[in-house]
Amino acid sequence: MSQTDIALFRQRCAQFRWLAVFMVTSVGALLALIHFVAPGVLLARGDYDGTPGGWMSDLVWALPTVFYLFAVWAIGSAMGQLSKGRLIQPILVHALRRVGLSLGLGGVFSVFGVTNIVRMIEGGRGGFAYFDVAGMTLGMIGGALFLLGGVMEQAGRVQAELDEMI
Repeated sequence: MSQTDIALFRQRCAQFRWLAVFMVTSVGALLALIHFVAPGVLLARGDYDGTPGGWMSDLVWALPTVFYLFAVWAIGSAMGQLSKGRLIQPILVHALRRVGLSLGLGGVFSVFGVTNIVRMIEGGRGGFAYFDVAGMTLGMIGGALFLLGGVMEQAGRVQAELDEMI
């Protein structure tokens, strides 16, 4: 790679980092507005007609999004590290593990956790699993990324060992 290509790669990594920061903060702010600020304002005005259980159910339904936003944050963090010129292999290992774990947990929670916790809150209505193809897909991709991060970590150790022998 030429110096121009490296500089362009770092610039794009920095841009992607800021895109990730923008996405996490904007979506996080919207989630906070929808689930905390608006109900709080309505409650303070005396116009809130929902139940505490309904509010809790809405929070539980939004919880997988927090895991997904953490995955985006982890990717943005890795891109920020790369834009500063840090080594790709250790950053990639760390990012794959964090992104994989958060996507996997978000997907599993989306399919199994949400429905069962909402069932407990609402008194037994609903099924044991939510047929959420996107959640299932993200969970599987997350698990695969987590495993690939482990393989890359092992490859880095083997490479370091081989470098010591030479």
